[in-house]
Formats: sequence, structure tokens, C-alpha cells
Amino acid sequence: MPKPQHGHSLVRMAAATVAHLDLNILDGQFGLLPDLPFTPGTEGSGYVVASDTHPEGALVRVRGEGLGLSRDGAWAEHVLVPDAAVQTMPEGTDPALASIHFSPVGTAWAAVHAIAQVQPGERVLVTGASGAVGSVTVQLAARAGAEVVGAVGRPAKLPHVPGVAKALPASDLSEESIGGKADVLIDTVGGSVLRNALTLVRPRGRAALVGYTAGRELTLDLADFFLADVSLLPVNMISRGQEVAPEVLRLLPDLSSGSLSLPYERYRMDALGEAVERLRTGTAVGKIVLDMGDTGN
Repeated sequence: MPKPQHGHSLVRMAAATVAHLDLNILDGQFGLLPDLPFTPGTEGSGYVVASDTHPEGALVRVRGEGLGLSRDGAWAEHVLVPDAAVQTMPEGTDPALASIHFSPVGTAWAAVHAIAQVQPGERVLVTGASGAVGSVTVQLAARAGAEVVGAVGRPAKLPHVPGVAKALPASDLSEESIGGKADVLIDTVGGSVLRNALTLVRPRGRAALVGYTAGRELTLDLADFFLADVSLLPVNMISRGQEVAPEVLRLLPDLSSGSLSLPYERYRMDALGEAVERLRTGTAVGKIVLDMGDTGN
């Protein structure tokens, strides 16, 4: 167990996320890489053991300040992190939800409101709509008064698209199938799905780019791109974390009550290999959380 330090919080972990960011770091494919050896895990939740700032025994979310990058991460029994990386969660919050909610909800909120600025009555196309970010994006766009179409790469995931959206396989996307040109595209997968979906956005429409699980590269013919006149807007959560934090906290009661749903799969640490495989192959539905507690599913 790490020794307590002034200005730091020692946390006994209860849950930790397994995210594409973690896999990119493990694969050496991320721009910021840790020195070896290290413990992965960029986000998690647990109970305060010792802290100058946070009450002992409080459930907290642990994220940022180099967690899983420049310092050992959340896939551990205990973590020692700067107090700034710790946020107290409301009493009664499920540790799994505390662990996984910030990134997908914050990303979805930023994409819908801060970046794409979705307006009532607009048609919004969301790719990867059964995933954690995509699912919340669909729901927040619908709350904003938009007509939402949710696309998925695998037909088996169609039932997991929130019911507020029209669900379609990505292979069936066309101007006719979505009911006309989209005003906004929020793409969570990248690759060829993004390239094809961009053709369905109206001139002077907006495309918010969230992820690249289907491919990291996008090749555009510049003449066609200029003619299409669609704004490409990256959603960079590294720079927007503090900006969206109050909105995420405001939405947490809706997540706890189920009025806003966040899909996830829960695994014990001894099933980490299975969890990683489901994430890599795209068969997982929503986020993946490691249950670090004494009991679990």
C-alpha cells in the first residue's frame, strides 16, 4: 500500500474503467506514454483511506493528474493521487457508475451542446449509437429537441440504441433512410463510417468528431470537402474536462435514477482478459468496469 503524503489522497479502489484510452496507452499508440513498469487505469472510484482534503470513507471518483500515465493507475487495490484528481461523489452513488460516468457523459454533453450546438428541430445522426458515448449522445440530443438517427456497426447492437432514436445499421445509411440530409453528425467511431456519414450532412452543417475505434485516419478530397461545406469539429476532452464537470455532476442524479441510461458491462479483475477482448473486438455494449470490491458480478 502506498504511504499517505501531504496534498495527496490515498484511495481504496472499488471500481475502475477499462477504456479505449487505456488500450491505446498499453499498445503504445497514445501521444503521452508512461515510463515502465506501470499500473494501467486512467479512471476509477473508491473510498478515501487518508487525505488532507477529502473525508475518510467517502466515495470518490479518481481521474486526471497523470493517473495511468505519469503515475500508476486505477487497476490496483490502492492509489495515491494529488487531491485535485479526487472528486467526492453523492452519497448512495453506485461505485461502478461513479467510475465510468464522467468520460461518456462529459463527452456526449460537450459534443451535443458545446461543440455541435444542437438546436430544437434539427436532424442529428449519431454513429456508434449503442456505445456509452453514443447512447448518451442520442439521449442528450433528443432532450435538446432534435430528431435523432442512431447508427451501429453490428445489427446485433440495434436493440441497444436508445428508443428515442431511429436505429439503423451503418451499412444502410443513406439520405433516404435517415429522412433527408442531417444538420449535425456526431461521430464516435471514425474510419470509413465517418467518411461515409459525412456525405449525409447538409451544406454548412456540423460534424463533431469524438472517437476513432473504427479507424484513426480520414482521407478527404479537398475539392469535394470545400464543396460539401461541412464544419469538422473535434471533441477534445483533455482540454474540456473542467468545463463540462458541472454539467456532468448535474446529470448524475438522472443516471442514478435511470432516467438517463449509461450502458456498461461489469467484470471482476480475474476476467480482465475477457473484458479487454470484448472491448478490442467491438462486441462489448457500452463501457467496461472492473469490480474491485470484495463481492460482485
